[in-house]
Amino acid sequence: MRRSYWIGALVVVVAGFAGFQQYYSWSINKPQDKSDGGTAGGPAGPAGVRGQSRGGGRSREAVPVLVATAQQKAIPIQIRAVGNGEPFATVSVKSQVTGVLMQAHFKEGQNVKKGQMLFTIDPRPFEAAVKQADANLARDVAQLQNAREQARRYAELLKKQYVSQEQYDQIRTNADALEAVVDADKAAVENAKVQLSYCYIYSPIDGQVGSLLVNEGNLVRVNDGTPLVVINQLSPINVTFSVPEQHLADIKRHMAAGTLKVDARFPSDEGRPEQGNLAFIDNAVDRTTGTIKLKAEFKNTTRRLWPGQFINVAVTLSTQADAVVVPSEAIQVGPDGQQVFIVKEDKRVEVRPVTVGQTQEGEAVIIKGLVAGEMVVREGQFLLAPGSQVDIKDANKTAETKEGSKDPGARGKRKAQERDAS
Repeated sequence: MRRSYWIGALVVVVAGFAGFQQYYSWSINKPQDKSDGGTAGGPAGPAGVRGQSRGGGRSREAVPVLVATAQQKAIPIQIRAVGNGEPFATVSVKSQVTGVLMQAHFKEGQNVKKGQMLFTIDPRPFEAAVKQADANLARDVAQLQNAREQARRYAELLKKQYVSQEQYDQIRTNADALEAVVDADKAAVENAKVQLSYCYIYSPIDGQVGSLLVNEGNLVRVNDGTPLVVINQLSPINVTFSVPEQHLADIKRHMAAGTLKVDARFPSDEGRPEQGNLAFIDNAVDRTTGTIKLKAEFKNTTRRLWPGQFINVAVTLSTQADAVVVPSEAIQVGPDGQQVFIVKEDKRVEVRPVTVGQTQEGEAVIIKGLVAGEMVVREGQFLLAPGSQVDIKDANKTAETKEGSKDPGARGKRKAQERDAS
């Protein structure tokens, strides 16, 4: 009996809760009299707009959009890739003699000229070797002069038959041998001087030195694995990049007609791109990647490009005159392919399929489906359907609104500045 009582009480509670929820929902959604719109919801205008937005009038409202006009201009036909900067020349400076590194005549990262002295290795042992070679040469030259005099005297005695032919031949042979010794001594002197010159190391190119890898006072050896310093030539500079092999035929055809221009820029630099020329096409396609290696040369007088840097490269093949272009964000993908929304004179939109060529720097080239002067929607397409009416917004005001939403105090600051100025 008690159990039935508790079950009945539970049913009453559930039924009461369900009835309360139904009444609450009806009270919120019940229709209100138009005359009460001003008191219940504030001013009659905004309440009427809100009521219309909740009802079936959404399709009759104008959709706010941003538009752009199709323009006709000359567009360069380019192949874009990502490459790496490479020095025009790299020299690893090593010692050609064994000795103590006495002095480095530069600072790390310094620009050096061709022929500028870089290092001095202790020259004293090699100076002594030069003096020794000079002394040996002087000794053998004196002996050669004496041998020649003896050969001359023996030649006169041989004519008078005072000496035998054998004695004369021996004296002449000694003189010839001493002459060869003198020649060897001269070569030894030259070699000693060359070894001495290796104690003074000069820059072979114009460039910039890197880190000093061997400090002063260390013993350096011939053919040591570690170079003393590395010099990179930065002006000019090369940029190496790869493109898919399907572009190879076009590149070769246009390169045969003239030098191809190459633009190079990197994301952190907002200046004008560096301009160079395509200088090298590799002699084989990489089988593993299906790409061909290219190299462009840039003057790089301002040192904007740097070895090892990732660089965006654009090879200009030709220029397409009178191309029709629109912002790339205006291109949409529909069931039948790429399309755009055209804004007609009555501010209603029309869906039109288009054929898009290349896209570069935020602009898409329209090959077919659009003519210059037509207005296309570039923002707000997701709310549109064929025949929808649009409300064209000002792009500058929209940008200011977005900026103000990110910084709530920016709008107040601008108003205060305007009041101060007035």
